[in-house]
Amino acid sequence: MDMAMDTIVPESLPWEHTDEGPDDSVSHLKTSLIGNSITLPISKGKLVFGTWQGIYLAEFRHSGAGWGGRGQGRKVIATIL
Repeated sequence: MDMAMDTIVPESLPWEHTDEGPDDSVSHLKTSLIGNSITLPISKGKLVFGTWQGIYLAEFRHSGAGWGGRGQGRKVIATIL
């Protein structure tokens, strides 16, 4: 997934991120393409996946971006309806 996203949204392009500064243009675009939420089917209290399906967490901010090269902590929030 990482290689595919780097091909689609390479760091080498002259990105212009005018609203929040130049450091996160690539990570914001990758997140826009992938999305930031998912819907998971649950039946009888268990996740219902196909044979090759799974859940993957991706962080697109590279280690040198913003905040002195340190990424922020993340929280995973699950809302079950």
